[in-house]
Amino acid sequence: MVGGTIKSESGFSPALDAEFVGTGNDYIHNDPSGKHMRLNAHGIVKNKSSGSLVYLHYTGVVDITPELGAILGGSPDAKTTEFGNSFIEMRFETGDEKLKDLELGTFVGAGRFKVQQGKPVVVEYKLSKVVKGN
Repeated sequence: MVGGTIKSESGFSPALDAEFVGTGNDYIHNDPSGKHMRLNAHGIVKNKSSGSLVYLHYTGVVDITPELGAILGGSPDAKTTEFGNSFIEMRFETGDEKLKDLELGTFVGAGRFKVQQGKPVVVEYKLSKVVKGN
């Protein structure tokens, strides 16, 4: 991970609007079947409003589809993938008391690989907090 942002939806508490700082690390490996990639990523983001740092860690699974193969292979015909073939579970740690409740949640997300002409491929996730049902 070399850059990016994380921003909570309007109304979510505690609100987070942060940018990655430094260089994170990610370990990605393929299953022996070649049908899935396993993700293990870590990074630090800096909250724009307070300047506080938040460590994040996520693990996940990505289906290796023909569309993803085109992206990873650098095909000029590669297109942005749909959400639904990449899933993660994310955890947060911080010393900022205002953001501490992030540590108590379980967050899951669906991702996609976003292709934009003349720019590096971006991985975008939509996260949701797991809550107790009725």
